[in-house]
Amino acid sequence: MAFLILGLALLGMKAAEFGPVAAWPWWAVLLPFGLAVLWWAFADSTGLTQRRAIEKMDRRKAERRERDMEKLGLGTKRGGKGKKAGS
Repeated sequence: MAFLILGLALLGMKAAEFGPVAAWPWWAVLLPFGLAVLWWAFADSTGLTQRRAIEKMDRRKAERRERDMEKLGLGTKRGGKGKKAGS
């Protein structure tokens, strides 16, 4: 994402002819977009993107379970094991 933001900033500066970027060659201005494509290809090919998605889903699942247990009065925030049914 950082490469994409940098590329957009440089592209805007080049188009507006602002600062030293106005004198840079176009390949230097567009380079961050190419680097972003390479990074996304690397992340997808190594499974990094999928691992992050699975970790996010697991975190959301754990948070949802904890929230639901609290609503049922069986949560772990009350001091350890929580309250058992029938006690």
